[in-house]
Amino acid sequence: MTIERIDPPRRAGERETLRAYLDFHRATLAMKTEGLTDEQLRQRAMPPSTLSLLGLVRHMAEVERTWFRRVVNGEDIPLVWSDEGDFQSAFDDGGTTGASAFAAWQEEVAHSRRIERAAESLDLTAYQPRWGEDVSLRLIMLHMIHEYARHNGHADFLREGVDGTVGP
Repeated sequence: MTIERIDPPRRAGERETLRAYLDFHRATLAMKTEGLTDEQLRQRAMPPSTLSLLGLVRHMAEVERTWFRRVVNGEDIPLVWSDEGDFQSAFDDGGTTGASAFAAWQEEVAHSRRIERAAESLDLTAYQPRWGEDVSLRLIMLHMIHEYARHNGHADFLREGVDGTVGP
């Protein structure tokens, strides 16, 4: 997988800036996992945590699917790894290969990009059932940036524990 991480623009419109920061954080997660074997991707942070880089990739596939396909697009589809709606299932990386997790994540990112670009504006609203209210695409984009930034912090520590790699 070729990873291109482009610095977000310093001066741009709101939507372009949000889109660029979200893509920057998506690329950061890909960089943090680049070149690792399935065994390395499954390496745990520290007991009793079961957090792994592979689990993070799976989780972010669920997050992309939920916010863009299920909420914005209103698609009646199950989660990627749980028919029962259990978001924690994504963190269980047993029996999953890195290739299958990355394929699912990349597929969901592609859907998310398509859905976001098709939306007329950031003011578009959609019902978020877990919160019991309508939310704007603007809030969703900000939430996604926050979600990636938080988990990329976890990925920094996980990657350093796997092979000592640190950095952007």
